[in-house]
Amino acid sequence: QLQASGGGLVQAGGSLRLSCAASGRTFSSYAKGWFRQAPGKEREFVAVIRWSGGRTYYADSVKGRFTISRDNAKNTMYLQMNSLKPEDTAVYYCAAGNVILSQLKMSAAYYYWGQGTQVTVSS
Repeated sequence: QLQASGGGLVQAGGSLRLSCAASGRTFSSYAKGWFRQAPGKEREFVAVIRWSGGRTYYADSVKGRFTISRDNAKNTMYLQMNSLKPEDTAVYYCAAGNVILSQLKMSAAYYYWGQGTQVTVSS
């Protein structure tokens, strides 16, 4: 199971750090990522980290502002979000799966999902 936490209400320009803790199994060889879904919009890719090797990928809209990282010992993934904008407002989901490189940004490729955590950025 994946448990996402850390969401909240923040003013534009502020920061939040999301966490995604894994339990029940290890995801040592899985890709783990963050997706988000705003009201009335489709779920979109935010960032992903390949568990093996740790290479990261970001959506253009968050590049330079968000940082995805992991703590292997804690089996936890993080999303540090800086310089937040109102358009970052969404429910953020963490996901994990045995995903091939070409599908890392596709939500349908991920099998395990967290419950989502709300991020609201006020202007």
